Amino acid sequence: MNRTPSSTAPEREPADQAAGAGSDGTTSLSNGLKQRHLSMIALGGVIGAGLFVGSGAGIAAAGPSIVIAYAISGCLVMLVMRMLGEMAAANPASGSFSVHAERSIGPWAGFTAGWMFTALLCVAVAAEALGAADIMVGWFPGTEPWMWVLLFMVVFCATNLAAVGNFGEFEFWFATLKVAAIGIFLVLGLLAIFGVLPGTDAPGAAHLTGDGGFLPKGVDGLMVGLLASVFAYGGLETVTIAAAESKDPVRGVASAVRTAMWRIALFYVGSMAIIVTVIPWSAPEITKTGPYVAVLDYLKIPAAGQIMNVVILIALLSAMNANIYGSSRMAYSLTARGQGPRFLSKVSGGVPRRAVLLCSVFGFLTVVLSIVWPDTVFQWLLNMVGAAVLVVWGFIAAAQLRMRRRLEREAPERLVVRMWAFPFLTWVALAGVAVVLLLMLRDEAQRIQLYFTGGFALVLTAIGLVRQTLAARD
Repeated sequence: MNRTPSSTAPEREPADQAAGAGSDGTTSLSNGLKQRHLSMIALGGVIGAGLFVGSGAGIAAAGPSIVIAYAISGCLVMLVMRMLGEMAAANPASGSFSVHAERSIGPWAGFTAGWMFTALLCVAVAAEALGAADIMVGWFPGTEPWMWVLLFMVVFCATNLAAVGNFGEFEFWFATLKVAAIGIFLVLGLLAIFGVLPGTDAPGAAHLTGDGGFLPKGVDGLMVGLLASVFAYGGLETVTIAAAESKDPVRGVASAVRTAMWRIALFYVGSMAIIVTVIPWSAPEITKTGPYVAVLDYLKIPAAGQIMNVVILIALLSAMNANIYGSSRMAYSLTARGQGPRFLSKVSGGVPRRAVLLCSVFGFLTVVLSIVWPDTVFQWLLNMVGAAVLVVWGFIAAAQLRMRRRLEREAPERLVVRMWAFPFLTWVALAGVAVVLLLMLRDEAQRIQLYFTGGFALVLTAIGLVRQTLAARD
């Protein structure tokens, strides 16, 4: 459903208006998320399992320069979030960037970005469920992974089928625990660096300049670390999706975006700096047990491994919950705009329950595929969404470039959040996405992911263009 570009009314989705009616005549999405929910989702959303688990490979590849890698990728993410925040504050919608891409570029763009993101989250649910199940099997050796996967899927499917406030409450406490854990880690790390903790000596810059120096593996190592760090930031987009179901979405988005800079700097760049300062980057424990466990073990924190397993489990469960929510809302938004099967656009009690069920079932089926065909079908799925977040970021930048100019002409009062140094930094973000894609071509494993994701994007684009052409003829 298209509207005239000259309209200055808030550009909400047809079936996504807070007080409107759904496509089937039922009430639309609720506004049950509170400001405290959004605040903690924004705060804890940047602390994912990728930070705790995936950062070890980046440190092993880049050495101390991993701090620079996370800072560079963090700057790119901040630009993307600022652009997305500008559009989301002007036009709160559960379809977020898919809606913005559709209105600024064309229906085919909204279709491609939306369904690619939905597929990414569904596959991510499976990967996170498997990771969480592995931890539980370690604690309860007599159990099987599929038992825990089924339990987690049922719990979070039920959570998302209920009122959206339940999702918000789960994420509030998950985020609180993650923030507390990373906060304690940062404090302990700083105390160790300054030699305040008993039994530790201030390391100074010895671990930053020794053992090969700050760039022990040269620029190539830094580039590998940069790629590892980019994908650790995935999932930050969910807060702009969730904001559409809050009582004050504009305020929620504006607050989340304006604090993104210090959150990324503190949690990601700060923790990387502490890790490579406290212990040698080449310590085998960094990749064996994980960098955070390695630091806690060095500081002689009792049961460090189990403590971090609890934190990682919380991060994985939080991501599962958020990804079921995000994928269902994106699928609902797409279908409500005529970009998918209409039966998914039904809303009951303010929740798109059919979309929640579909995304949960797809996530569970993906887990089954990982058990039956781990090296073929499941690997293909992982490859297809491997670089999906970069495609989404590209659409965000392109949409903001066009929407900003139109809003400045027609409705400047809706620019509550403004992209810095527009349009220069928007072009910088687009160039940054292109550079990361080019870097992926240098690595064989990354190259395969890029090819698969590119093929998936082309298929979605072709379908979207055909649908757009047919719709124009009607």
